[in-house]
Amino acid sequence: MAVTVASCCFSALSSTVKSRYSLAAAASQHRFSTSRTSIGSISSKHSHSRTSSKSDNGSRSHREKEAVPQKKTPRRSSNERPCSYADGNSSKGNVGRFQSSAFKSFGTQRKDNKEILFDMKEQQVQPGNLQEAAFFNAVVKVYCTHTAPDYSLPWQKQRQFTSTGSAFMIGDGKLLTNAHCVEHDTQVKVKRRGDDTKYVAKVLARGVDCDIALLSVERKEFWEGAEPLNFGHLPRLQEAVTVVGYPLGGDTISVTKGVVSRIEVTSYAHGSSDLLGIQIDAAINPGNSGGPAFNDQGECIGVAFQVYRSEEAENIGYVIPTTVVSHFLNDYERNGKYTGFPCLGVLLQKLENPALRACLKVQSNEGVLVRRIEPTSDAHSVLKEGDVIVSFDDVRVGCEGTVPFRTNERIAFRYLISQKFAGDVAELGIIRAGNFMKVQVALNPRVHLVPYHIDGDQPSYLIIAGFVFTPLSEPLIDEECEDSIGLKLLAKAHYSLAKFKGEQIVVLSQVLANEVNIGYEDMSNQQVLKFNGTRIKNIGHLAHLVDSACKDKYLVFEFEDNYVAVLERETASAASSSILKGYGIPSERSSDLLEPYVDSLGDNQAIDQDFGDSPVSNLQIGIDSLLWA
Repeated sequence: MAVTVASCCFSALSSTVKSRYSLAAAASQHRFSTSRTSIGSISSKHSHSRTSSKSDNGSRSHREKEAVPQKKTPRRSSNERPCSYADGNSSKGNVGRFQSSAFKSFGTQRKDNKEILFDMKEQQVQPGNLQEAAFFNAVVKVYCTHTAPDYSLPWQKQRQFTSTGSAFMIGDGKLLTNAHCVEHDTQVKVKRRGDDTKYVAKVLARGVDCDIALLSVERKEFWEGAEPLNFGHLPRLQEAVTVVGYPLGGDTISVTKGVVSRIEVTSYAHGSSDLLGIQIDAAINPGNSGGPAFNDQGECIGVAFQVYRSEEAENIGYVIPTTVVSHFLNDYERNGKYTGFPCLGVLLQKLENPALRACLKVQSNEGVLVRRIEPTSDAHSVLKEGDVIVSFDDVRVGCEGTVPFRTNERIAFRYLISQKFAGDVAELGIIRAGNFMKVQVALNPRVHLVPYHIDGDQPSYLIIAGFVFTPLSEPLIDEECEDSIGLKLLAKAHYSLAKFKGEQIVVLSQVLANEVNIGYEDMSNQQVLKFNGTRIKNIGHLAHLVDSACKDKYLVFEFEDNYVAVLERETASAASSSILKGYGIPSERSSDLLEPYVDSLGDNQAIDQDFGDSPVSNLQIGIDSLLWA
């Protein structure tokens, strides 16, 4: 059975992207690879995409390990839920790196064939007395033109496409929408209800992990007579909820109604985090992304952003609660930019077994065992493997990795971590060798060895005599398709942890054929490990090493499996300009590599293990009793 997580942005860009995200209840390391479908925006241009299909009928599946974050960077559970976005743009999740699931191209809509993404059984409810409510006028339609980088040809962009979604006014000249609605934006416009004028909007902040974006509109006439929405409290189960937005099926505002079905830590398909989410049964369709969800008092209780698609389930939509929205806004106000949700960076094991607790000298039915600590996390210098965490800021942690949440409810332990801001300090109560103690741990966003999203407008790249080097990223894997990447590189991408901040897996993505590189033309997607005998830390380090090799006769590149490629330095240098001209490439390197190289690790600091080679063992993957915090 194929399952799909769809985003609610409606787009004509046809793309299927892997979504890794773990089920909060299972908190295991299994990660399903799911396709994201945009449900919130509608696009008018078609762009090519790579589609990977993995399902029970004749599809192939693979396993990927990843040491944790967080995404998202906690790990995904074996019961991972697939999510689709409401805006048609695809995105990636990061919680739990193990994946074994089906990819389904469910994603984008094309206007030419008028494909319908939503289930025809879903009925849009007449708003009744709510139809003329004043707060409906605060909901606007978003028109975005996207121009995504071409990760396979990193010196250029892909063909642009357009999509539509929803947003709403929050006051002070600002609007909220989903991050995936304005991903890789080159132009954003918004239009109010009952108005024919589109106004240019500016993206002030984009929170990929929480899938929220902050917009501003400078034109004063846009705000005339506008009343911003008021945020409400976290709803209770079975409370009525009304979703408002501009989904496909028409040009005017749409209203659907339902109830709150569940509130728990949820995997965000676009981001890399497991954050609090509200599950509702109101219909959420392409174009709803970024639109508000209201309670009966007309208060905004969250932002519609993704749905769950499955042959065995219907009407499962997700709303970002106001607690997550407030965290995003407070983060932006504190720092003048969005810094992200922090993580603890530890792999935890549940302590349900009484004998295990007794062996660890844990007297009560509580606590989780620290199995592994991420090398780049602040906890690495504070906690030790074998510690038992029994409290977080004086909140007791149960043996299943849960903490109290409202009346007669419990929620995943990582919920408490998500309430913190980057740089905050948490007090952990731990049992170490039978002794109770309290320690202070700083919380910061996770360092990804293979990022799910690339900051900036252009991926880094370096071209040496036709050899095209670039850092490995999830977007690159999606573009190249997993078959061409190879199992060994995929294993590193999904299983390994960064050993230090700034570490990257640098790959030779392709060779631009020329006389100077005869014999190497078929090389592609291979990790380069050393240059002239020096271990490569990242793409900037490689560029620095090449620039420093002015006295060497040969340029020697060492790859995986002891494969070696050698170029004569002077010949390679002389051929570079003609290669660039012949392939229409403006520069031999990306703009970020023109800056002086700064080695944050230090040339003399030794690494006790190969870079990018810190895999999680099989025992840490796919077991329900393990979870990343």
